[in-house]
Amino acid sequence: MSSDSPDYGPDRQAEVYLSGMLEDDPPEFPVSYEDLVERAREELSDEAFAYVAGGAGSESTVEANDRAFDEWQIVPRIMRDISERDLSVDLFGHEYPSPVLLAPIGVQSILHDEAELAVARAASAFGVPMICSSVSSYSIEDVGDELGESPGWFQLYWSSDRTVAASFLERAEDAGYEAVVVTLDTPKMGWRERDVELGYLPFLEGEGLTNYFEDPAFRDRLEAGPRDDEEAAIASWQSCFGDATLTWDDLEWLQARTDLPVVIKGVLHPDDAREAIERGVDGVVVSNHGGRQVDGSIPALDALPDVVDAVEDAAESDEDVPVLFDSGIRRGSDVVRAIALGADAVLLGRPYALGLGIGGEDGVCAVLENLLADLDLTVGLSGCASLAEVDRGTVRRAER
Repeated sequence: MSSDSPDYGPDRQAEVYLSGMLEDDPPEFPVSYEDLVERAREELSDEAFAYVAGGAGSESTVEANDRAFDEWQIVPRIMRDISERDLSVDLFGHEYPSPVLLAPIGVQSILHDEAELAVARAASAFGVPMICSSVSSYSIEDVGDELGESPGWFQLYWSSDRTVAASFLERAEDAGYEAVVVTLDTPKMGWRERDVELGYLPFLEGEGLTNYFEDPAFRDRLEAGPRDDEEAAIASWQSCFGDATLTWDDLEWLQARTDLPVVIKGVLHPDDAREAIERGVDGVVVSNHGGRQVDGSIPALDALPDVVDAVEDAAESDEDVPVLFDSGIRRGSDVVRAIALGADAVLLGRPYALGLGIGGEDGVCAVLENLLADLDLTVGLSGCASLAEVDRGTVRRAER
């Protein structure tokens, strides 16, 4: 660990305690996830809050994602030198200061006018990779410009129009993104009761479609410019968003069209993980889309150990295939448990989206600052001086 590694936890504690006690100025934004939810419920429109907080069907999968972490308990060790802690990770040849990435969340303009631009600035402040969604409210290029030298990945919703999909991949590479995350659990949108009850789908108002409206391949589908006939452009987007015909054989087409590492998102079954490795993918994300696609799905954390084992079995002995985890990360202890069960890094979703809705860039910064502080202290107090020391011996299944 280098001497200039961030001291996230103690620095944040000193800041908030001194500010609160000496200046009577407690934190502006909620610290706990539960309080973030309540503040966002008060400040966002009903439609925006439902879109971010809601899940598929009865939302049993959203709840199961949260409960799954309680099934694993951290076993702290003592009398170890944790005066310095190294949270850095290496992914695809890039070193990042922590194992946290910002998950792809679309249509952020319903939360804040500056949307992904505000998130990109916050991510840059902490060196946290931001994964820009295909359905972002600002373009691939504009978000990339805002990131500057900071790391960015691009998330692809694989369009049924292959020329559009290929164009998105080319644009992401040209804009300097470091990896492509292909979301494969959304060939169709899940049945989301909150959105259905409100009759609300922001894309039908043109929100979140900037990447399509500015894409040359997509514009070639239209008889008039997207802003000249927005209704026709939206209808064209509906007809090509996602592709329910995709099979494993199609991966070769996608891999041939980008030099970036290809990471597939939505893996829950170990057989799918093995197939992915055999097909040459560069990484996988264990995810159930935050509970937004299949009501009653297996919790993502329950799937993680088996997927990790399958990837290790299928990969060549000298091949490093990262396994990332998504769906249910709320606190530093959640990150530690996911890493202990084999994840190389995690994706943070709803917490930063709620922070954006409450306070724009400052809200996202507060969420990241608190999460990284919590993570730093939890790693150290578990008896680990680096993230590399966190393994399956760090946790045990809870006895009920």
